[in-house]
Amino acid sequence: MNKSKRPFTKSKRSFRRRLPPIQSGDRIDYRNMSLISRFISEQGKILSRRVNRITLKQQRLITIAIKQARILSLLPFLNNQKQFER
Repeated sequence: MNKSKRPFTKSKRSFRRRLPPIQSGDRIDYRNMSLISRFISEQGKILSRRVNRITLKQQRLITIAIKQARILSLLPFLNNQKQFER
């Protein structure tokens, strides 16, 4: 029996670590629209934590900030404007 030692070798791909979407200096509150708008889909929905790649604590703060901004009418609750193609 002549078996090779490693028949299934993993390819050694180098990957660049993604930068966290929220830096340590960023304030998470309802007035920071440039930060909040990154975590909302085109339909106006709050993106999930796995999609955002943020921690649970940050996701909670983002969710609260988005909801406060919606109540103060800084953000729409829904974005149902359909794009018409020609």
